[in-house]
Amino acid sequence: MSSSQYTSRFDKPLLSLHYNEDHEAWRSTLRKFMDKEVMPFTNEWDEAGEFPRELHQKAAEIGLLQIGFPEKYGGIACDDAFMHIVTNQEFTRTGAGGINASLLTHGIALPPIVAMGSSELKERIIPQVLSGEKIAALAITEPSGGSDVANLLTTAKRDGDHYVVNGSKMFITSGIRADYYTVAVRTGDSGMKGISLLLIEKGTPGFTQTPLKKMGWWCSDTAALYFDNCNVPVENLIGPENAGFMGIMLNFNNERLALAALSIGFAQTCLDDAVAWAQDRNTFGKRLVDHQIIRHKIAQMYQRINVSQAYMEEIAWKMNQKNTPIADVSLMKVQATETMEFCAKEAMQILGGSGFMRGNRVERIYREVRVNAIGGGSEEIMRDLASRQLGL
Repeated sequence: MSSSQYTSRFDKPLLSLHYNEDHEAWRSTLRKFMDKEVMPFTNEWDEAGEFPRELHQKAAEIGLLQIGFPEKYGGIACDDAFMHIVTNQEFTRTGAGGINASLLTHGIALPPIVAMGSSELKERIIPQVLSGEKIAALAITEPSGGSDVANLLTTAKRDGDHYVVNGSKMFITSGIRADYYTVAVRTGDSGMKGISLLLIEKGTPGFTQTPLKKMGWWCSDTAALYFDNCNVPVENLIGPENAGFMGIMLNFNNERLALAALSIGFAQTCLDDAVAWAQDRNTFGKRLVDHQIIRHKIAQMYQRINVSQAYMEEIAWKMNQKNTPIADVSLMKVQATETMEFCAKEAMQILGGSGFMRGNRVERIYREVRVNAIGGGSEEIMRDLASRQLGL
């Protein structure tokens, strides 16, 4: 394999069965933004544990924050799964998942407001977030459990014209910097039918946050949230009382598609860096890539990435046809995260000691494998959900 023969998927034209000129034009715009505003600073931000808040406004200037939201509120209407795949995979060239995770938390915080919120709430909140002026976060997971959403414990008791909220949330992305939080609370009986969604604003008395340190996603702001007799206006209820579980479910399929796209993109980044290293590194009198065992590692990485990408694109096409196969979405996420894990491991082996050093993309991706395998539904839960959807 020579350098003239290998071309990364990132550098190949998108024009194919599922992609068109709009996708290619958007990738070109986003790549210019990434190359100027993000790529040169990725390692610096990761080591610092944060990125500048101004990045939100810069992202809004190219339309990044607005994709998929109603034009009425300053968005860019686009119900195209492939556009979201392009967006997420372009971010993976950084090798730092924390940038995408925190910059785009509004992508999981705002959909329940768009779908279920009052007109007043939509008009007050959505435009500020899409312009990059404000930051929105989603708060579902609790210390008692993440995936068991139906049994969350944070309570909201109606008291006149407000709710009194007590409880806590854990592992919340943008948990410190966010201005608005879409929070799942229990307003009724046990189970999914007693859950509501409230918009809770930063600075509300009784609402505090504690930053959390993590294995990966260093530049992503992650926090624990605490609510101690926190008074929230009734007007901040998102949708009908006790109907919040449906609003939570609205997010899951798109979130899992995004996580799959990210995982496959990170796998591709590992492959690219492994190939570049193997072509340049000399061992025992020849290039590393001229050793058969290294070529086989690279071939296996390439194989798994192509299989995972094809599976994801088939499901994205079905989602564009308004047909969402839950079992396949679940297993596709597992396939993608397993591919990321395999490629991160093999790339680390190929880079050897250099891969173990901080400051390179493979090292960052290797640290971040588990957050993708756990977030949005763990691999174990995804397999179980798929089996039940298949009637087993």
